[in-house]
Amino acid sequence: MTAITTGRRAGAAKTPTPRRRSPHTARKWVIGIVAIVVSFVVFLVPFVFVLLQAAKSPAEANQLGFSLPTQWQLWQNLVAVMQTGDGGILRSFLNSAVLTVGSVIIMVVFSAMVGYVLQRRPSRWNGLINFFVLAGLIVPPAIVPTIWVLQGLNLFKTMGGMILIEATFGLSFCILLFRAFVATIPKELDEAAVLDGAGPIRLFFGVVLPLLKPVIITVVLVQSVTVFNDFTNPLYFLPGSENATVQQTLYTFQSQSVSQLNLLFTDVLLITIPPLILYIFFNRQIVAGMTSGAVKG
Repeated sequence: MTAITTGRRAGAAKTPTPRRRSPHTARKWVIGIVAIVVSFVVFLVPFVFVLLQAAKSPAEANQLGFSLPTQWQLWQNLVAVMQTGDGGILRSFLNSAVLTVGSVIIMVVFSAMVGYVLQRRPSRWNGLINFFVLAGLIVPPAIVPTIWVLQGLNLFKTMGGMILIEATFGLSFCILLFRAFVATIPKELDEAAVLDGAGPIRLFFGVVLPLLKPVIITVVLVQSVTVFNDFTNPLYFLPGSENATVQQTLYTFQSQSVSQLNLLFTDVLLITIPPLILYIFFNRQIVAGMTSGAVKG
């Protein structure tokens, strides 16, 4: 009888007690909920407001109220915006697409090369080059001297000149990302490729560049959104209605149809959709590329 009682007491002693959440864990949950609420208010509420105004009639949209439209006219507003200016919206989307693709390709290729050389080939010029890279992030662009240089090269008011401008303004940020990521690649791969007879061009494009895929994706996505949403640079360096980008259509459209806010918000909605799609489908790649070289960079 005593043995049975002792066994029961031992079994009862082994029964796990429920664990209480520590104050640190509860604090994490509270911070996470607050972050979600703030993100919802900052990002989703403005998008919903734009969507509601784009679906309203001109009289309702002019009131700028956060309410459902009495009659949804989103499709009619989309058609009206597309037909404004003899298809100028479609032409502006084409201009923005050409500008974005051309400048991003230049940024990826040149910044990858410079970042690789700065990380792998130290020299006495590295300090000066790093100074100019950081200056490109800090010093604002000079508008008038840049226009003077473009005019001297016959590139002012041309898409080629605008592509070079956007690529130049984004090089510093891209170089820093590529340099940090190259530091995570073992140097033994370079040495093995050289022993196999690979030259500098083959070494970079055949061995190193494929390993830079995470940061390449990050640069492509971030800079694509930046160039696509740029308003001031095309306004200064690419004037003319035939060269208008999607952001400039907002300025032109608002000046022509001040009272038709429903069409203005519809134009804003059309411009917002491409960057939003990129962020939704590739947000993980953006974070991975931004943090991939944080340890050894």
